Amino acid sequence: MSPKHSPILSHALKIPALSKLADKRIVLASNSPRRKEILQAIGIAPEIVPSAFAEDLPQSSFEDVHEYPVATATHKAVEVYERLVQENPDDPPDLVIGADTIVLSHISGPTSDFSYAQARQDILEKPESGEDHLRMLLDLNGGMCEVVTGVSLVYPILSAPGYDIKSMDERTLVHFADNEKSVIQAYVSNGEGRDRAGGFAIQGLGSLLVKKIDGDYNNVVGFPSTSFVKFLDLLIDEEPDFLAV
Repeated sequence: MSPKHSPILSHALKIPALSKLADKRIVLASNSPRRKEILQAIGIAPEIVPSAFAEDLPQSSFEDVHEYPVATATHKAVEVYERLVQENPDDPPDLVIGADTIVLSHISGPTSDFSYAQARQDILEKPESGEDHLRMLLDLNGGMCEVVTGVSLVYPILSAPGYDIKSMDERTLVHFADNEKSVIQAYVSNGEGRDRAGGFAIQGLGSLLVKKIDGDYNNVVGFPSTSFVKFLDLLIDEEPDFLAV
């Protein structure tokens, strides 16, 4: 059922991007507590409907790996939107938000014998074991990685197939301090980063491993709130069908 109360919380800024959502049914296609917390922090309290999408797209099918999380986010959002419409055609969601965050190995800039355009970044998955976790963080130690979040928005329109999709991605570089091996071993033993892509949680004890970031901190946590609000503003200005049905 549609929410009885506005999904926009009382502390939200009075700006078009958020005001436009005030009487809408907003759904987050994710069970991530971090994404929920980030959205609530900026004043949005969405319904939580986790996607059933398998998240098994082959990385090799993307010429640019940055398109991978965007595609996954799109599949998540579309799956939830279509399921909710099928369950209750009279109460479709006004906006479904899908998101996917990946951690990439970093590529240095071009040199005389290095083609940046042809090089490929690898996705850093969750550690498979304690040994793998230690290896991963030792590889990152004193270096950097790139965190990319794809965000896709699905909303109803009057023409076929009945919905439209708009997507964006946000990229943040994470620079790691040159930590003593004992510090990294202690972090691995703690277990915090065991179920995190890249093996660290910047919002927790993993912050002790990080020297600085270039970009949006919330993007590293799991959702790029600043770019998301700007994206909403852009769609309100440029897409007549956005949230109009």
